[in-house]
Amino acid sequence: MAIAYFYFHGELNHFLPRHHKQVKISHFFEKRASIKDMIESLGVPHPEVDFINVNGKYVNFYYIVADRDTINVYPISARSTIIPSISVMPEPLSIIRFVLDIHLGKLATSLRLLGFDSLYRNDYEDEKLAEISYSQGRILLTRDKGLLMRSLVTYGYYVRNTNSDQQILEVLQRYNLFKLISPFKRCLRCNGLLEPVDKQSIVDQIPETVRSQIDEFQRCQDCDRIYWKGSHYERLQQFINGVLNSQKGE
Repeated sequence: MAIAYFYFHGELNHFLPRHHKQVKISHFFEKRASIKDMIESLGVPHPEVDFINVNGKYVNFYYIVADRDTINVYPISARSTIIPSISVMPEPLSIIRFVLDIHLGKLATSLRLLGFDSLYRNDYEDEKLAEISYSQGRILLTRDKGLLMRSLVTYGYYVRNTNSDQQILEVLQRYNLFKLISPFKRCLRCNGLLEPVDKQSIVDQIPETVRSQIDEFQRCQDCDRIYWKGSHYERLQQFINGVLNSQKGE
């Protein structure tokens, strides 16, 4: 039986059982396996890995693990101190778009509020989520590490926080999105883009109390939902200001 020694760095330890965190892991194996498969067998999803060093040399996911290999596995945060010659991360997306699993409905709404293209439905199966992520080049956000391990998933991230307000900050920081925030341009219900609409053309679709107080309206291009700056607007603006101020406080 062969043996390989693994050490997972930084936040990759989040995915490991307690007895494997921050220690050298002795992993016994019999069959030939790629380093990608072996890393995931230990609990770390491949989209979370940035680069891998085996016996002092950087390798890609196709490397076949050999007996007595010493393997260091690094997350993207390690780039602050190490510049690898080979990265297993895919090329950055030119346009940031998301698809989110069933556990992240509030996060999807927050991302839409801030202007980010974010697909979400509470009936998406895991297979469908992986297929959408792959075919549309969307970052899969999930609280299910097994979903991230699907071979179709190229761009993905496991959301660590369970609090929805902390989740939005986590994602913005992970993908450096603060400068791309563009609030009130997407429908919170369906993700469609909003466009200005003439008040007279929708007068029969808005409450009578609103007609006398509000003159500017927007309509979703996809589902036709109407938006205006009502009492809810101040609450949403406070949330947006809190997000923007959190960046200044860093």
